[in-house]
Amino acid sequence: MKVLFTVKYDEEKLDTIRNLGYEVIYKSERIIENNDEINEVDALVTYDSFSRLDIKQMKNLKYIQTTSVGIDQIPKEEIINRDIMVANNRGGYSIPIGEWIVKSILDIYKNTISFYKNQQNKEWKTDFTTREISGLRVGFLGTGTIATEAAKRLKPFDVEIWGVNTKGSNRDYFDKCFATSDMDEVFKECDVVVASMPSTKETIGLVNKDKFELMKEGSAFINIGRGNLINQDDLINCIEKFRGVALDVFEEEPLNKDSKLWEFENLIATPHNSWWSDKNPDRVFNLVHNNLEKFIKGAQLKNVVNLKKGY
Repeated sequence: MKVLFTVKYDEEKLDTIRNLGYEVIYKSERIIENNDEINEVDALVTYDSFSRLDIKQMKNLKYIQTTSVGIDQIPKEEIINRDIMVANNRGGYSIPIGEWIVKSILDIYKNTISFYKNQQNKEWKTDFTTREISGLRVGFLGTGTIATEAAKRLKPFDVEIWGVNTKGSNRDYFDKCFATSDMDEVFKECDVVVASMPSTKETIGLVNKDKFELMKEGSAFINIGRGNLINQDDLINCIEKFRGVALDVFEEEPLNKDSKLWEFENLIATPHNSWWSDKNPDRVFNLVHNNLEKFIKGAQLKNVVNLKKGY
């Protein structure tokens, strides 16, 4: 079998793929173009080569492994029509994102941003408005791997964890779970709401004015899911009610310099950076290696995507 990599790994790692029985081809996705060699591959490991690569010409292609979690970049219609299997990197970035969620909650309740500003200005100012997070109730919209890793790390802080999933199914590390149809309870009763759902036709714009108005005065809102989960204009109109808001994703990225979101002192904005970790490359390659091993043996792959559902 032939596998095409458009993401770069060192020869030692690629040799482990060759040892599985593959002929390995590498071409950078920044310059890749279809040719006879590429059109014969059985498997493709890529981040986003589809703006340059026409998979209609790749008649042997049976399996695509993305190194991303999101799959908006792939040509879904062609893939569905040909029944090409797609697996993503679901869970690969969950640990660093989980840590970022914990950091953001602590930033909001410990007022760390104002302390950093005081330090930069060489100002010695005590602050008696900081709060413990012990006893807070944190609600997650979505109980997938990101929410689970965050919940696991929040538990030692003596935090109560609520979650929302399709049927309200119980999950490890969650004290209580609600069905999507009952998610208003999470907005009403939680001190912190974390949006960690994927972007689908059902979730786009899900968090809007009506949801923000349900939330407590002085509560916190965090979004690490997708920027289009929330209506940013509605957030701007409601933002003064929050103790703090932390956003790592936005409707349009990079965030426009003219956006009003830059102006709010209770907002922490980071440039879609929560996923990054020094351990990511090895973690992603381990997934790629294990899935290629299963593929060549005809075994069930990890993280196979249901393209009709979008995740």
